[in-house]
Amino acid sequence: MARVVSVFLPTLPTDRVRRADPSIPAEAPLVSVARSGSKRWLSAVDTNASKLGLHVGMPAAKAQALVQGLQMVDADPAADLAALERLTLWMLTQYSPIVAMDPPDGIVMDTEGADHLQGGEEPMLSRLVNSFRAKGLPVRAVVADTWGAAHALARSVAGETRVVPPGQTTGTVVWLPISSLRLDGEIVKSLRTLGFRTVGELAATPRAPLTLRFGPEIARKLDQMFGRVAEPIDPIRSPEFVEVHRSFAEPIGAPETIAKYVAQLVRRLCHALQEKGLGVRRADLIVHRVDNTVQALRAGTAKPVRDIPWLTRLLHDRIERIDPGFGIEKLSLVAIMVEPLDERQIVSGLVDAADVDVTSLIDILGNRGTQRIYRLAPVASDVPERSVQQISPVADEDGQNWPMIWPRPVRLMDRPELIEVMALLPDHPPVWFTWRGKRRRVKRADGPERIFGEWWQRTSEWAAVRDYFTVEDETGERYWIYRSGDGVDPETGSHRWFIHGTFA
Repeated sequence: MARVVSVFLPTLPTDRVRRADPSIPAEAPLVSVARSGSKRWLSAVDTNASKLGLHVGMPAAKAQALVQGLQMVDADPAADLAALERLTLWMLTQYSPIVAMDPPDGIVMDTEGADHLQGGEEPMLSRLVNSFRAKGLPVRAVVADTWGAAHALARSVAGETRVVPPGQTTGTVVWLPISSLRLDGEIVKSLRTLGFRTVGELAATPRAPLTLRFGPEIARKLDQMFGRVAEPIDPIRSPEFVEVHRSFAEPIGAPETIAKYVAQLVRRLCHALQEKGLGVRRADLIVHRVDNTVQALRAGTAKPVRDIPWLTRLLHDRIERIDPGFGIEKLSLVAIMVEPLDERQIVSGLVDAADVDVTSLIDILGNRGTQRIYRLAPVASDVPERSVQQISPVADEDGQNWPMIWPRPVRLMDRPELIEVMALLPDHPPVWFTWRGKRRRVKRADGPERIFGEWWQRTSEWAAVRDYFTVEDETGERYWIYRSGDGVDPETGSHRWFIHGTFA
């Protein structure tokens, strides 16, 4: 069953204006004003303005009279649509092969076969909302069975994210207002005059009188919302994408036939990329069925490649996910992400082989949904938890080797754990310590190694100090513990003890 995500950007026009004009005070209410002849009304309001009671559709003169110091800008639908297109293209590269604009203030995405790459629907929505928030854009995102249901819920319910379980769309949307059906404003106004308030009331009414008076649009929108009629999402495309197609006079459906034509598309795509000096990092196979539905497969690589056999294998490994239905009438292969790729001389077999290339293994694991593939790299920092970072497994070395005079433990804990200690202050190692309910007597110790706080990171670390000790208990186990503070001045730390790692 297809699953659809609707992303609602309620303040996109005003957010775009703020990004273009940093001189606008952050606390000032901002609205955009549309006009038709002599009539002027609010077409968008930011969060500050909505808190003051302003809303879309309010006359501009009334809003200006209600709020002193109101920042007003002329509406620019073309610029708003361009901003929405840029965000949609960004989502296409990050989340799913099937993403489209839902103008004027939304984006729609089919996540079938792609949500597992993000860890599931709820983690995917949380990551999506956090990514938009990092860009300074408040959003609401809802995943449901249909485009109509997800669109309506994203604009009608509170909260940043919501996941409607599969098969529960009907019971969720019947309480929504009829304005959420994406009907013409005049139709909505007439329906309210007739006494209709909710989608459930409209759905329970015989269709013949409604169709006779308003046409087939009401029935079509209801069927799309409840999933009785398909509403395909036409993926957004950019002229910069390298794309190849194959249409069929007779629909195809056999797996071996699909595999044959996919191999041909990969060959054509790689030739097109070679002409441009590019390699593909992420490729989408778009499957157009005869019933006007679209499916998609995504294959990613750790490095830019133009290896025809390898790309063919990555896509062939996932062909069983394709449901041909009544047949496939068109296949498209799109290079969504590309990078420059230079030709390299193949090393002779008489020369000693270089380091083993594990890129193929990384590609296989990544396309199966294994997201926690990374490599640790050193960072120039004395603070242990800041001295390493996670980077791409195929990233080049950054050269930030940070020499350590004192030994470091093999296992560093995610967070230091509080322990009970008996020790003579200020510089003596512990006599014993209790960790996880067990008391351990110290037989040998080395230290202290004093590590100062990084004052350029946070002002609270101006006077911060840690004294680290490497200790060994009576069983031969070795631990890395530290005291917060120098043992004398309380401003340097709490003087409590923590365990930060264990040695092999």
